Amino acid sequence: MNILVTGGTGTVGSQVVKLLVDSSHRVTVLTRDPARAASLPSGVEGVVGNLAQPATVRQVFDGADAVFLVNTVTPSEASEGLMAICGIRHAAVKRVVYLSVQDADRAAWLPHFGAKVGVEEAIRRSGIPFTILRPNNFYQNDYLFKDVILQHGVYPQPIGSTGLSRVDVRDIADAAVVSLTTADHEGQSYDLVGPDVQTGESTARIWSDVLGRTVTYAGDDLDAWERQMLRFMPDWLVFDFKEMYRFFQESGLKAAGEAIDRQIRLIGHAPRSFDAFARETAQAWTAAV
Repeated sequence: MNILVTGGTGTVGSQVVKLLVDSSHRVTVLTRDPARAASLPSGVEGVVGNLAQPATVRQVFDGADAVFLVNTVTPSEASEGLMAICGIRHAAVKRVVYLSVQDADRAAWLPHFGAKVGVEEAIRRSGIPFTILRPNNFYQNDYLFKDVILQHGVYPQPIGSTGLSRVDVRDIADAAVVSLTTADHEGQSYDLVGPDVQTGESTARIWSDVLGRTVTYAGDDLDAWERQMLRFMPDWLVFDFKEMYRFFQESGLKAAGEAIDRQIRLIGHAPRSFDAFARETAQAWTAAV
């Protein structure tokens, strides 16, 4: 199959690309960054473009049998997703797999959740065979916190005490590849989750256990988190994520009902645990020191 992966150099997309290449599919990656296009794995074609640009949308989907659609979190995320759907329809692509977020509709006031609600509905009405994947918060987000965990003994992500069913990106990639390469899951939406509910405190405890040193949860003070993050991130993104963390603290984001059973049937194995991810990551971090 000829498969186009948007966001193919990102956290999820790069894992999807790896699995597709390992399965001998022809893979094209759309990226905004020429340097990333030039550093893709052997056999992967890189195309430099932007889903906010009509010139990209009118050409990039031509010849693709399937598309893994990931929209970067930006103020124009919804528009870029809708433009991509138009391009996919015009190119008569046979299948689209869209990366959304768990409970996007339940918290549609959050900018990057609400953006995905509209794109999901557009996909359902587009006539394109589709699968929608709705993952929880990624385990691999914790890579961003390596320095503060190792150097300061603090876990900084303010996810609260209600709990999240966080998920390993590799499970998301497994789900994406199955959905892209078979017709068995067309018309379906899947929550993608981990097997355990994690809180800020439990996450810090796991990092303490696997690193053999004390790691303390930084707490739920979102105003303090905002002041810190404005040093590193644009204000619109800090605003968006602050509201998301407020939702996590108040309502959580837990696996619902049959989500894990449906996920196992989709990917063919049990979801990876956060404890196993943390142990693997701790070994890699300490080996690199």
